[in-house]
Amino acid sequence: MAASGGTKAILAALFANLGLAIAKFVAFVFTGASSMLAEAIHSVADTSNQALLLLGGRLARRDATTQHSFGYGRERYFWSFVVALVLFSVGSLYALYEGIDKIRHPHEIDSPVWAFVVLSVGIVLESFSMRTAVVESNRVRGSASWMNFIRRSRTPELPVVLLEDLGALLGLVLALGALAIATVFDAPVWDGIGTLSIGVLLGLIAVVLAVEMRSLLLGESATRADDDAIRKSITSTEGVVGLIHLRTQHIGPEELLVAAKVSFDPGYTTADLIEAINRVEENTRAAVPIARIMYVEPGIEAERLGGS
Repeated sequence: MAASGGTKAILAALFANLGLAIAKFVAFVFTGASSMLAEAIHSVADTSNQALLLLGGRLARRDATTQHSFGYGRERYFWSFVVALVLFSVGSLYALYEGIDKIRHPHEIDSPVWAFVVLSVGIVLESFSMRTAVVESNRVRGSASWMNFIRRSRTPELPVVLLEDLGALLGLVLALGALAIATVFDAPVWDGIGTLSIGVLLGLIAVVLAVEMRSLLLGESATRADDDAIRKSITSTEGVVGLIHLRTQHIGPEELLVAAKVSFDPGYTTADLIEAINRVEENTRAAVPIARIMYVEPGIEAERLGGS
């Protein structure tokens, strides 16, 4: 569900940003407003980013190979990290440069009505895109706050689209406000200030995305809920005396690696141990379906003290 919901949100954002990019470039041609150019570049960056997210999802579905025996699930994390780099390099740095240049060399804005119309329509379209991302995120967010959802989600696409849509909406509002002030008070320097503000906004969002995607690329463990479910399923299995230690890592948004050292009934024979290990794996996968790769090692309770 998370994957399909993420794809739906990505497509909604892609079509919205593609249309807005064209409209903003047209408005820039008629107005010469740097904030419109910054917003046009912003939409181009966002459109490219959504294409990269779709590419990552496609590449992640490849079968495992001898070189990548755990598969390609982390492709989705990698391309989400690339999205952060694109947003910073293409969107933020260009807007900062353009904003500083227009503050130093302001010029009159021609036919501002074009900009007002495009920005107003853009706010409406981005609101629809944002709504789609919110609805799809709510399907998997549960009771977590939005901040925790963005920080703790193991599925990268929804947090990325949410932050991009939020940045797009705020950027449109900043551009609209700056152009309004520049037009009403005949102060074109505000066009540059608005552009600079958009650059700062995009930079902040890019940094947040880069930090979160870096954590996923390094390998995050199971969520607390999944970790609790795994522990409960193991310790409640017939023949299990105790759980000595547990290690988990997401090798993809919907694929979890589980390694556990488990203490079994000391009277078990080798055949009994094999059956018990199979029960542990079966119970764990029933409780947490994404626990697709499991390694269960028999041990003794005394090993807890040794930290093995």
